[in-house]
Amino acid sequence: MAPSASPATPDAHGSWAAPYDVDLARVLGPFRRGGGDPTHLRLPDGTWWRTCRTPDGPATLRLAAVAGDIDAAAWGRGAHWAVESVPALLGFADDPAGFPADRLPPALTDAWRRLAQRWRVPRSELVLEALIAAILEQKITGVEARRGWRALVRHAGEAAPGPTPEPMWVFPSADRIRRIPSWQWHRWGVPPSHSATILRSVTSPGRIEQCASLPASDAERRLRSIPGIGGWTVAEVAQRAFGDADAVSFGDFHVAQHFVYAFTGDRDGSDERMAELMAPFAGHRYRVQRLVEVAGVLRPARGPRATITDHRRW
Repeated sequence: MAPSASPATPDAHGSWAAPYDVDLARVLGPFRRGGGDPTHLRLPDGTWWRTCRTPDGPATLRLAAVAGDIDAAAWGRGAHWAVESVPALLGFADDPAGFPADRLPPALTDAWRRLAQRWRVPRSELVLEALIAAILEQKITGVEARRGWRALVRHAGEAAPGPTPEPMWVFPSADRIRRIPSWQWHRWGVPPSHSATILRSVTSPGRIEQCASLPASDAERRLRSIPGIGGWTVAEVAQRAFGDADAVSFGDFHVAQHFVYAFTGDRDGSDERMAELMAPFAGHRYRVQRLVEVAGVLRPARGPRATITDHRRW
């Protein structure tokens, strides 16, 4: 990023002349785990605040669109890393060329026209953060997963550096996660299977973070070697940490249901049917998965809501 005049308070500051009109909310939305996520905050003026644990330490990053450029300010030991990562974080490495927009159904065509020059697949390069969040979301309701994420970050993480508009927290270190007792996971409502997988994942955090620099097949192999990590979890990590525009969340009931509905109007979607419909989009399958989400073409709900299990009663 090009250096820019910065106020005295940030530890790092820069401005990026993005080659596209970045929609911060659309690009960064997948990193936010619900409205109460203590690691992300979007202000009414569009400014986006994000905390992260970089290779250099914790950081708070503030992003705002100013006169067509992205203004970035950061605080904390990882401030310089956070500012330098902004182009990748906002999808600069993603290339939508060749996306077969003519194969989209009418319900998504207008959405693509609106978003084509504003949205890219982001790449955070922070693998452990994406992995732990995905593990917490395995086979449970969104409410339960977000509750577990908030508890982990607020109680095991640390206060965000810098003048955040409201209290924010940084994702905890692997060492801190390893020291969380079993009863604490239980109190947070995290199922034993999930906490066990998380603890296995933080045994060698360096090897996990290295996945960001590996070929996709090698990264997947390394992640899947951890008991409890399957294809869905790897895809969720690849979408966020690797910027993989082809990583599909197979195994997610809601993704398949909404995708098939958006393309065919059929309310009974499946992974198999979704795979068939995605075939023409090879290389861009996550791009079209995400397009369904941001376009809001969702299958109408029917039947009772899933029961939220209180694991703390076990």
